[in-house]
Amino acid sequence: MSHDKERENIRAAIDRLLAGTPLRSDGALTVLALAAEADVKHVLTHRHTDLKDEFYAKVRAQRQVPDSERKLREELKKTKERLAELIEENKRQQAEIEMFTRVVNLLTVENDQLRGQHNGNRNPVVPLVRRPTT
Repeated sequence: MSHDKERENIRAAIDRLLAGTPLRSDGALTVLALAAEADVKHVLTHRHTDLKDEFYAKVRAQRQVPDSERKLREELKKTKERLAELIEENKRQQAEIEMFTRVVNLLTVENDQLRGQHNGNRNPVVPLVRRPTT
């Protein structure tokens, strides 16, 4: 394909994408979609960088957010929400850990006290006396 024909195809593809009437691509406002729409491979990033820049300038001028950016913003929003949930869950777990630590410490002290009471007694087990049933 000639240089002029490539540029003509790219400009037509820009117009179709911006109008929302793609023929060969998914219609996303990205360089990949533009290359697919214009039926050119890597020429946008190598030979026709001015047209790539023009495309992005037109996208910004129409105040349209490219699909790729929209998806990334949505993913970022979900990630921030999940992070906030995990931070709250972590705080709850930290509070539980502190409570369980206090319980274990208290039980350790009580256990030590009970062992100390029985150290002087040779037989700490006291048999239960059966009471006669009537």
